[in-house]
Amino acid sequence: MSDFPFLSVLTAAPLVGAVVVALMPRSRPTLAKQVALGWSLLVLALSVVMWVTWQVDGKRFQFRESYPWIPNWGVNFTFAADGIALVMLMLIAVLVPLVILASWHDAESSKRSVPAYFALLLVLECTMLGVFAAADVFLFYVFFEVMLVPMYFLIGSYGGHQRQYAAVKFFLYSLVGGLFMLAAVIGLWVVGGKTFDWVALSEVDISTGAERWLFLGFFIAFAIKAPFFPFHTWLPDAGGAAPAGAAALLVGVLDKVGTFGIIRYCLPLFPDAAQWFAPWALALALVGIIYAALLAVGQNDLKRLVSYTSIAHFGFIGVGIFAFTTQAGTGAVLYMLNHGLATGLLFLVVGMLIARRGSALVSDFGGAGKLVPLLAGVLLFAGLASLALPGTAPFVSEFLVLIGTFTVNKPVAVIATLGIILAAAYVLWMVQRTTQGTLNPALTEIDGMKRDLNLREKVVVAPLIALIVLLGFYPKPVTDVINPAVQATMEDVGRTDPAPSVDTVQEASR
Repeated sequence: MSDFPFLSVLTAAPLVGAVVVALMPRSRPTLAKQVALGWSLLVLALSVVMWVTWQVDGKRFQFRESYPWIPNWGVNFTFAADGIALVMLMLIAVLVPLVILASWHDAESSKRSVPAYFALLLVLECTMLGVFAAADVFLFYVFFEVMLVPMYFLIGSYGGHQRQYAAVKFFLYSLVGGLFMLAAVIGLWVVGGKTFDWVALSEVDISTGAERWLFLGFFIAFAIKAPFFPFHTWLPDAGGAAPAGAAALLVGVLDKVGTFGIIRYCLPLFPDAAQWFAPWALALALVGIIYAALLAVGQNDLKRLVSYTSIAHFGFIGVGIFAFTTQAGTGAVLYMLNHGLATGLLFLVVGMLIARRGSALVSDFGGAGKLVPLLAGVLLFAGLASLALPGTAPFVSEFLVLIGTFTVNKPVAVIATLGIILAAAYVLWMVQRTTQGTLNPALTEIDGMKRDLNLREKVVVAPLIALIVLLGFYPKPVTDVINPAVQATMEDVGRTDPAPSVDTVQEASR
């Protein structure tokens, strides 16, 4: 099966499904939902086949395929996946069907076209898969920019309060970042021998000054997308206004394009500049961890609170990337996966609560666990996973990031650890104020608050809970896939893990 064009088929399949769903009449919304769900499950099945056929000891980039596109510019439809990209492709394939199922009634409540809503979700899946599968820098840039369009319409047309403001702000921030990247892409094409092929560009020797400017162009675009402090202000607005399902994909997957781009493009293509800018990147990551956590503590809007927690989590990922150790790097990539699962679950559960209450304000809840105990329990689990409770998947990745960073930069690791304490504060505060304590009498008068999780919602949350617990106790199947790609990236940067001290070796031998 090595000759099968997995990545091109995987990328194109959701787009074909989107066309089919979009052409369905508005008078048959249920059929449109079923077709969208079926198409996303087809993508999931294909992704599982890719995961099974992946060779852990094989080449760094597998499933490679290339087709001419614009020969005069050296542009090709080149797809290839390393272990990092494969993990992100699997995350997308798992989340999208669950988001479609969780969003079963979202479009109807907005009184807009149901087929259009689910078609936009499939278009978004196409662009997300493409951006992680691209091995041509220009192709990556195209997917990076086109990805904005379906999310803009999902927020602007189907979102909640201030959706137009949030959609425009999201689009403008990302577009500005894209302009920086476009300038850097053109510059890279000029100094790289007029090619956009990633493999060829990774072997080009670039002058120090040019390398730093090109790194900065890519890094700003990725820092806005992630987002890192101080480019983060668009995320709470977009996450707060977007439908819960779209918000889960926004924070769970789209934002990972920023951190993935730093690992795939900034580090291997500009290794000297990456090391030169590393202290500044670490400083931004640390500020983001503390600043976003403090803001999360003071939020009264549930979706904005979850959005701020994600900014803090991306600070941990940034620390892991720029620590330049394989342990921290593996932790950062694993964090990208685990954050997508945990925060995706948290956003979906928060969306279920908001749909029942008709409000996203924490102060409008209180004691909801007495009415919807199962839903409250899932919220508690998702919150504890978000704060990296031992036994959940995020704990493994956060621990790897901190211990890998501590070996080379103790002050950074110590400061980052403060974020764990603040995470406990904002998560437990959220859970206490919404589901615990004295029952808010107003909740008993709302019919929606008398309905606990139904079968469809249980099907949505169960796989995410299972994956979070499984990877919390046994992450080896994922780390085995990630490690070779991270090690290769560290070799591209020219960094090796620090050798253990004599005392450490002696202690281990006892």
